[in-house]
Amino acid sequence: MEEAKEAGSSLECLMTSFNNRIAQLQQLLIARNMYPASNISDLTAIDAALKGMELQVHKIKDRLREERQAIPKAEKLIKASLRQQKILKGISACVPAYLPEMMTSRNQIAQNCVPSVPPQCQDYQSIESLKLEEPAAPKEKKGRASAPLWYITADELTSLPQYMKGRLTLDKVNAAINDMAAYADANAQLIAAPRKKLNESTLERALELREIATSEVNKGKHFFLETDIKGPTLKFDTTGKGILTVLRHLGRITEDRIGHHRVIILLRPQ
Repeated sequence: MEEAKEAGSSLECLMTSFNNRIAQLQQLLIARNMYPASNISDLTAIDAALKGMELQVHKIKDRLREERQAIPKAEKLIKASLRQQKILKGISACVPAYLPEMMTSRNQIAQNCVPSVPPQCQDYQSIESLKLEEPAAPKEKKGRASAPLWYITADELTSLPQYMKGRLTLDKVNAAINDMAAYADANAQLIAAPRKKLNESTLERALELREIATSEVNKGKHFFLETDIKGPTLKFDTTGKGILTVLRHLGRITEDRIGHHRVIILLRPQ
């Protein structure tokens, strides 16, 4: 009797175990049906997208690191640019805006007077000072150096009394200096021209200029006559006389009278 009860109890436990196992298999089957195999490809695509985003983030971090390392170099470049800008502003304040055009006009004036004689090049000081070195005394066989262009600065013009400078501008005064250098160049070429290349109309003037050039006052200096003042900027009118007064006061020119001529000599500024 007892053996029958034990056998029935064991059978009941076995059936319970089978039922539990069946329930677990049913749950596994339900879970399998909830995530079919077709969804694996979508998960793979999401994983690939995430990896691509990680690569982009790494690239952005590398780029930011490079930009951070370049900041000190950029700051040095900015400081150097500001220094250069200050230098260029100083240069711009001293040089007329239409200087190239005036230089062309100057060359044309000189070429129209006598056959061209190749001038020597003059030496320059540092571009920041904008002051030309005084040309050394050239040998007669090699011709005469070009007339110097000693422009005035904005500070020099501002330092003048109002009654003296009037309505004169920096560009106008420096353009007049171009004209004076052109007059002096034309006279120097006429003086240096061989006698056989001069015609009757220029021979008399050349001899007269040579006599003036050999005087003690003008020897080795660039000069022009009052009668040479014919523009294009410097003219013998009220404005032209004012410009000559300003340049005389600033030490760019001096005047002398030789014979019946009023001679204007170009000077190096002190």
